[in-house]
Amino acid sequence: MIRTLRPGQRCEVWIASATGSSELAFTTDELLLEAPNWTLDGQALILNGDGVLWRLDLSGGLEKIAITGVPDLNNDHVLAPDGSTIYLSANDGHIYRADLRGGEADRLTSDDGSFHFLHGVSPDGLELAYVGIDGGDFSNPGQVMTMPAAGGPPALVDTGPGHCDGPEYSPDGKWLYFNTESFTTQAGHAQIARARVDGTGFERLLHSETVDWFPHLAPDARLASYIRFPSGTVGHPADLRVDVVLVSTSDWATPLHTWPLFGGQGTLNVNSWSPDSTRFAFVAYPEN
Repeated sequence: MIRTLRPGQRCEVWIASATGSSELAFTTDELLLEAPNWTLDGQALILNGDGVLWRLDLSGGLEKIAITGVPDLNNDHVLAPDGSTIYLSANDGHIYRADLRGGEADRLTSDDGSFHFLHGVSPDGLELAYVGIDGGDFSNPGQVMTMPAAGGPPALVDTGPGHCDGPEYSPDGKWLYFNTESFTTQAGHAQIARARVDGTGFERLLHSETVDWFPHLAPDARLASYIRFPSGTVGHPADLRVDVVLVSTSDWATPLHTWPLFGGQGTLNVNSWSPDSTRFAFVAYPEN
């Protein structure tokens, strides 16, 4: 389940500005990196690659983070509001907690018969949002779940009947933003939506012909990014022509800027906004 670069392929980590510009921050043809998070001090990105975590210092240098006691990681990881704790999903279907500096990880999820794919931590740091896959059977739809960040029993968030993915909290902690197939009978036609954490509201935010995944709000809640797959795409596969899209949260239907690239899986799986809401990161995987 660990992805690697194909022959002739390289990995490019980009920094995009809220004004529409972008710059190449790092490139390699030796390691496939995925899913950047921005550190709280604004100095580095945290990415996964080869089953482990990496810190990319934006002033130069890539360094492995030595976390033990956890199986190979996937691309679902989120920093806690304290800036020093990171929550991780691993390929065994469980969620772990670790110090961002490294060390022994703690498993948080129980053997409840589900796979757990982390995507959000609440602004107060007390709750996690994840996708539960019943029985670890990927023919079952993903469900939006929450649980205490210290570990404990999960709770289901009602998001309709369709497959959901990518739930993360709004900066005020009242909403979960995610993509869902609840609005269509067309297989794979994910659209962006949000649901109140307390279960009192559920609404569609975007009507489009494309397949739209992983909405990420900036810390000031004024802007959001997401990844747009071609119409007819099922899931969020790798190695496609996709667009990273920037929108105002007051108007999801009108892109402010788009960045076309070759990528998909790994490009924008988790929230990658800078703490000051002026920039966000994404990953491309061009081929020669």
